[in-house]
Amino acid sequence: MALTLGDKAPDFTLPTEEGKTVTLHDLRGKKVVLFFYPKDNTPGCTKEACSFRDQYAEFTDKNTLLFGISRDSAKSHLKFKEKHSLPFPLLVDAEGDVCEAYGVIDKKTLFGNTFLGITRSTFLIDEQGLIKAIWRKVKVANHVEQVLNEV
Repeated sequence: MALTLGDKAPDFTLPTEEGKTVTLHDLRGKKVVLFFYPKDNTPGCTKEACSFRDQYAEFTDKNTLLFGISRDSAKSHLKFKEKHSLPFPLLVDAEGDVCEAYGVIDKKTLFGNTFLGITRSTFLIDEQGLIKAIWRKVKVANHVEQVLNEV
């Protein structure tokens, strides 16, 4: 069943690139942006992460936490974060359970091969843990501005 506006955001506990853990329900009282992306250090994902980086202060000014999530390893996330000076945690969903819970796993085709991968998606969760906005099949251009406007 796909998540819709007003649904309770699926809770999770995931490790960051630095081995700390983040549990969603511990973040109540702040807005949370989760952006799911396919792969560290790929062109679209790099552009998206850097766009969030460049607007990071505006999110923090609005009492909003940012987290990137993919199925990459902590080591891969750490290299990606350091290379692009990303100021927010990247969460490791190695098993893809959180991706499944948020419905961002879909069939993708690359070079004629079909596989299951992450569809670029962003969720805005309000202070009570409810989903306030959803962006699916995100186009990177102007996406961060759309999210900021909603926050």
